[in-house]
Order: sequence, then structure tokens, then C-alpha cells
Amino acid sequence: MSLELTAFELTKLVVSIKRWGRALGFQRVGIADIDLKQPESRLLDWLAVEFHGEMAYMARHGVKRSRPAELIPGTARVITARMDYLPPASAEPWSVLRRPALGYVSRYALGRDYHKVLRQRLRQLAERIAAAIGPFGYRVFTDSAPVLEKALAEKAGLGWIGKHSNLLDRRAGSWFFLGEVYVDLLLPVDQPLTAHCGSCTACLDLCPTRAIVAPYQVDARRCISYHTIELHGPIPPEFRRAIGNRIYGCDDCQLVCPWNRFAQPSMEPDFHARLGLDAPDLLELWAWDEAEFLRRTEGSAIRRIGHQRWLRNIAVALGNAPYSALIVAALQARLADSSDLVREHILWALEQQSRRAREPR
Repeated sequence: MSLELTAFELTKLVVSIKRWGRALGFQRVGIADIDLKQPESRLLDWLAVEFHGEMAYMARHGVKRSRPAELIPGTARVITARMDYLPPASAEPWSVLRRPALGYVSRYALGRDYHKVLRQRLRQLAERIAAAIGPFGYRVFTDSAPVLEKALAEKAGLGWIGKHSNLLDRRAGSWFFLGEVYVDLLLPVDQPLTAHCGSCTACLDLCPTRAIVAPYQVDARRCISYHTIELHGPIPPEFRRAIGNRIYGCDDCQLVCPWNRFAQPSMEPDFHARLGLDAPDLLELWAWDEAEFLRRTEGSAIRRIGHQRWLRNIAVALGNAPYSALIVAALQARLADSSDLVREHILWALEQQSRRAREPR
């Protein structure tokens, strides 16, 4: 420890940390110890069956992901914070998914990149702690390093990990981001909550690609979020039809979860929907050149996939749309000067459109 604080002082400090966290826009803040033996075992089993696909970073750091004190020496506790992100006044998700001429973007990506927002607020929280007690050892993370954030949040009492592998809270559902502050302070820890999924299998039953292969087990190689965001190469043909009009991520397992009826719209302006991406026209998005893509996605998490994967995803969605001469013409117009990656998906989309044109009406 960098400081010698009494048990009473540490207990008072936790009360203050939670108050300061709420003032910074976090809906919940909890404290976890760093014993992650059980989550580590589950992680290693998941990696052993290669459910991580091409996400090599999940295995790159060995067990540092599940051993905070090895990642950041001196870590004794983890402050975990939750910030709701469901954007208010945005298009109703199911209505977008039912309209194949529109593109569906995962609700978390409709506003400003959450990495930047949460990292800044967590640093402010750490600085507020330092102002109260003096310098101490800490490190801030927001989905930016080998951290088992959901397991830590579960230990900190912020919710339980549901059958879809997302963290759930009975009063807030699952539409929230998580961030952590690793600290060298022996803060009193919060108690985990009990799980409340019960016999419900809604998320398993609805998943378009059957990526939730068993309760609490997600095979990323089947997941639409993985295919449209993490995968760098071609989307496997066997999953393209199931992707529908989802062009960045997938929220189906959250949309169907009964606990999300209690979710509240985010009060954070940075997470409000921008640029009409809550219900965008696919052909308008398809017309963006790279400069337009970069301009429109400035400050957004969407930019991380780059223009080529963006076009790849939209081509699949256009292929899944009902036959349209406008769609065929737009696809053909990009064919000649496209990269091999995009060209493959354009050809697939044209094949789907041609097949639908021949179907009896």
C-alpha cells in the first residue's frame, strides 16, 4: 500500500468514492477484491475451445487478465463503475431491424466513443481520491487492457453475469458500460449479488446465429458482433443471411432480455444518438467514400473498423434486402474499384439480389 489508512478511514473513503462516482455520471460504483480464480478457469476453458476466434488479444497476456496484481503490481482492490448508455429519443431497435432498407447499429455505438468518456471520468475519480488522501497507486481501464471487467463488476456487486455473458442488474438491465480503477488501497469490498436468470432462455433462443451455444457460453466465431466488428477478413457465407441488416454489432440478446424492461435512457449527452445512425438508410451509407466515413465517424467507436469493413458489412445488408434495381445499381457501381474484401461481399450481395428478382411475386 502507498498509504496507511485505518479501517474506519477506508470505510469512509468508500462512501465518498461512491458519492463522487455518482457526481461524475456513474450510476453505480462498487469495490472488488482481486481473487478471480473461478473466472480465470472459465476463461481458460473458453480459450481452449477457441471460442475467441481471431481475437488473439484475449490470450496474448496469459493469466494477467485474471490476475490484476500481475498486470499492475501492487493492486489490492478494483473500483468498478457502471455508466448507462441506452440513447434516449432514438429509433426503436426492433422497428429498425424489421426494415431491411435501414442499417442497424448497436446502440452502444450511436454516440461518442465510450472509451474516451469513461476513461476521462475514471481519471477524475482517481484524482478526487488523491486530493482527499494524498498520492496513491492506481491505473484506469475501460475495455482497453487485459481486464476481466464483467467478473470484477460481478464481484463488486454491480450485477450478475447472465446467460448471454453480459452483466445484468435487476433495476437497470444490461445497457451500460463498465470501467475500472486498479488501486493499491485495501478498501472494504462489496458483496456479489445473486443471479436472477432462472429458467429463462430467451437470449439463447433468439440469437440469430446461435452464438450462445449454452448458458453462459458464447462462441464468438458465430456472433454477429464479432463478424461485423472484430473479424478483419470475409464474413463466413453461412452467417451472412442471418446478419440481416445489422451493420455494426448486434443487440438481440439484450433486446429480448426481460430485465431490460427496467433499463433507463442515458442521461449522458455524449451517448445520445448522432448523425441519424439510429435508423440510417443503407444506400446513403453505401455512398460514403473513405473521407466521408472518417468525417462522419469522428469520435465514434465505429471508426475502429475502418471504411473497408464498413462497406463489407453494408454490402451484406444490401444483399439481404428485398430486390431493388437501385440496390443492384449501387452495388455494381462500386464493383470495379473495390478491394478484394469488399468485392467478395458485393458479388455475394448481387447474387442474392438476382435470386430474389427471379422469385415469383
